[in-house]
Amino acid sequence: MPLKPSSRSVFSTETQIRKHALTILKSALEAADPYRATLAHLKPLPASVRHLYVVGAGKAAAAMARAVEKAYGRRIKAGVIVTKYGHKQPLKRIECLEAAHPVPDEAGMRAAREMTELCHRAGAEDLVLCLISGGASALLPCPAPGITLEEKQTTTQLLLACGATIQELNCVRKHLSGLKGGQLAHVAYPARVETLILSDVIGDPLDVIGSGPTVADTTTFADAWEILYKHRLTDKVPGSVRHHLEQGVNLQIPETPKAGDRVFARVKNVLVGSNRLSVNAAKERARALGYKTMLLSTTLDGEASEVAKMFAAMAREVRASGNPAKAPVAVLAGGETTVHLSNHHGLGGRNQEMALAAAIGIEGLERTVFLAAGTDGTDGPTDAAGAFATGTTLKRAAEIEFDPHEFLTRNDSYHFFKPLEDLVVTGPTGTNVMDLYLMLIG
Repeated sequence: MPLKPSSRSVFSTETQIRKHALTILKSALEAADPYRATLAHLKPLPASVRHLYVVGAGKAAAAMARAVEKAYGRRIKAGVIVTKYGHKQPLKRIECLEAAHPVPDEAGMRAAREMTELCHRAGAEDLVLCLISGGASALLPCPAPGITLEEKQTTTQLLLACGATIQELNCVRKHLSGLKGGQLAHVAYPARVETLILSDVIGDPLDVIGSGPTVADTTTFADAWEILYKHRLTDKVPGSVRHHLEQGVNLQIPETPKAGDRVFARVKNVLVGSNRLSVNAAKERARALGYKTMLLSTTLDGEASEVAKMFAAMAREVRASGNPAKAPVAVLAGGETTVHLSNHHGLGGRNQEMALAAAIGIEGLERTVFLAAGTDGTDGPTDAAGAFATGTTLKRAAEIEFDPHEFLTRNDSYHFFKPLEDLVVTGPTGTNVMDLYLMLIG
């Protein structure tokens, strides 16, 4: 039965509205639960399958692997997955490893080697079940010949710092890798491959999620080179990276496998969860709490601080004119924004940065709360999923002599929100379907 507020007093204080925001976030996370999503898509194994091998990578890989063990148990011949540090879960038949994200490390390389060896063992009568979720691209580094892990780390860091989109980042990664961009399917051939995918990318393009290790690649070496040129990185990336991409552009080394390659006749890719499902669940929860709901988009991107201005403008319009709806109103969206980093070495993430910009935009608005959070429970290199912004944030910051504009300029949102106790800390959630953005106007 839908929950209904007993009176308007339910929306009368900032504290109550903050509690609503957390309740709505919880509903979004429950809808993105990878264990349930994976289990729902697992069918009985055909008797013709001789051996079942399980591989996978991503922040949700451990929870997805638990579902596979629940469904198939002793049918699993062997398995190895890799997830982000702190996201490990106990498994009985599948080895669970941990590695670094978003910049790859040696542990990720070891995991990639183990998965490669496992896939080589699979024959034509076997099934390789692959589990891919957000973070898989960084967690499964397999540098192309002539490129070291350190050189790939440097390239990743340069792309992250300049605000490259996930599509751009993964295009370059695919062309510096021996597994991404459909190449894991090549390694597993002639075995059948079925991949279950939890999307963390706007629009759910299967070849971009986790850099599509079992999906025909739609990008080229020329595309990867153009991305480096666009962000003025061609002279900044390591020489080995530049040389490898130049070889690819000049057709001196093979392209990543494309549609029509024989290996993909034995591959099936299935989307099991996405940001849209999660945001829709959040919308229904907000409606049950008594808010009029507006879902803007589940494909929101752009500079975090600029996107925040849009939310703030809507809140001010609702307060001033009652348009496009009278309060109480919940404005929701999902997606993944970017941040162009300054040279000030601040600490934060895209969601905390968005919340800080929103706090500036909604200064003085009563009973107004904005929340931005990553569904994986982490935002940038911090222990927070995101942060709250309210109409009183700047007033409280002034009491401890914090200048929000100064913190925003140096990308130091974490240190701004922590003393205000406005960080959203969920811990690792075991899933990742991008971010949730929520403006509640009580």
